[in-house]
Amino acid sequence: MRLSRLIRGIDPLEITGRTDSEVASVCYDSRQCREGSLFAAISGLKADGHEFITDALSRGAGFIIHEGEFHPPPGVTAIRVRDSRRCLGILGKNFFADPSAGICLIAVVGTNGKTTVTYLIESILQTAGFTVGVLGTVNYRYGKKTFPAPNTTPESFEMQKIIREMSDHGITHIVAEVSSHALDLKRVDDCAFDLGIFTNLTQDHLDYHRTMDNYFQAKKRFFSEVLPAGGKNRPHNTIVNVDDPWGRLLLRELGPESASGHLTYGIESPCDITASPFRLSLDGIEATLLLGGERLPVSSPLMGRFNLSNILAAAAASLALGIPGRGIRDGIAALLQVPGRLEKVSTAGQPAVFVDYAHTDDALRRVLENLSLFRTGRLITVFGCGGDRDRGKRPLMGEAVSADSDLVIVTSDNPRTEDPLSIIREIETGIRMVKYAEAGDPARHPTGRGYLVIPDRKAAIAAAISLADAQDIVLIAGKGHEDYQIIGTKRFPFDDRVIAREELTHWQAGRKGR
Repeated sequence: MRLSRLIRGIDPLEITGRTDSEVASVCYDSRQCREGSLFAAISGLKADGHEFITDALSRGAGFIIHEGEFHPPPGVTAIRVRDSRRCLGILGKNFFADPSAGICLIAVVGTNGKTTVTYLIESILQTAGFTVGVLGTVNYRYGKKTFPAPNTTPESFEMQKIIREMSDHGITHIVAEVSSHALDLKRVDDCAFDLGIFTNLTQDHLDYHRTMDNYFQAKKRFFSEVLPAGGKNRPHNTIVNVDDPWGRLLLRELGPESASGHLTYGIESPCDITASPFRLSLDGIEATLLLGGERLPVSSPLMGRFNLSNILAAAAASLALGIPGRGIRDGIAALLQVPGRLEKVSTAGQPAVFVDYAHTDDALRRVLENLSLFRTGRLITVFGCGGDRDRGKRPLMGEAVSADSDLVIVTSDNPRTEDPLSIIREIETGIRMVKYAEAGDPARHPTGRGYLVIPDRKAAIAAAISLADAQDIVLIAGKGHEDYQIIGTKRFPFDDRVIAREELTHWQAGRKGR
């Protein structure tokens, strides 16, 4: 593509060199550069791309986007800009011929529930006969293709590339989890979205955002800036959970002039889309949705009140997209499980063992509140907190787990470069339970409620299951679908679901041997 066309929409501060030359490729990692590449030097969170300009040139890059002082060698064109990162999205949009303009693009924004809502919408759209792509925490996928997800939301150039690829393969709708990091780093600013869903906001990522208000403002800018800039102007393009106080604040800050474009949902608050009556059990959800004047009976094997809220979000979005009630009902019923989201890994006759991604105090509290409704024995919880992440939520998670658990085993999550025991000590400051000295204590302690510290996650899962009886519920929280554990700077194979199934086999064998 000719450089002059590629940089259309960019407001350069200075151009040194020719703009009528052909650009072979665009890269922001110097190792991907080749002859005729344009290299965008981005100031990243861990490294500054300007330090790799020389490497890009040595690999054949002929064009450089940069922010600071740079004097290009002969034959190289340099374009100085205010914000290289912001330009990367524009480059992607131009290079891949504005792919989101011709596809239905749906964003799910919030702290908790994003993944489940994307799976529900995917199922509803597929049932209604559409072809769907998904970008999210678990993976990126379309058709029969699945790709690892290095980020919940791809980098801006990759976002444009993936949308183009999906569009070229006949995908009609894309559902994307849009993270607060992505919004703050402008990864989706050059995408034309049809619809945005706000699920909720609870404390997370304050290592990055510092305050809850900053966190909220990052989420809000999707609805106040990114969505309107796409120009698609659907009659209802904003779906908001009004049971969540931040959702209500979002609507107030968007203002009355935008109210005609909103659909609201909730279980407890007056809203457009709700459920009444409904029944929750270990077998799932039975509910009647009140959906745009229609009473729609639905059944789902997903569990819990929070998943009923996720179902309402997906139903509201589907209504806004014109999906008929029958398609919504059948799509909800067709989704049997979301990976690592209250995923049951046990079978009949064993303790009910669930693996869940809950890694905030609010998510953990909600999962435990829902599981506690169904217990006939004890509720045993295994959890930890990630290292090099928001330290402020650690005591909050300790407090959250204390309310409904009978036995808590505090362990490692992804400790990264932090000392696991230091992380655990910070969690312990919030726990309101008796501390046991060893794994044998829970059977002997007269109160029956307390916690253990077992830093090795595999050993912690093994202890939880070995201490459980058939009528007990075991929750293994924090990592969900992840099939690795990060210790130091290395990833090691580790899957809570695999470990739990192995330990359940040992549990079963032990009971037969009695």
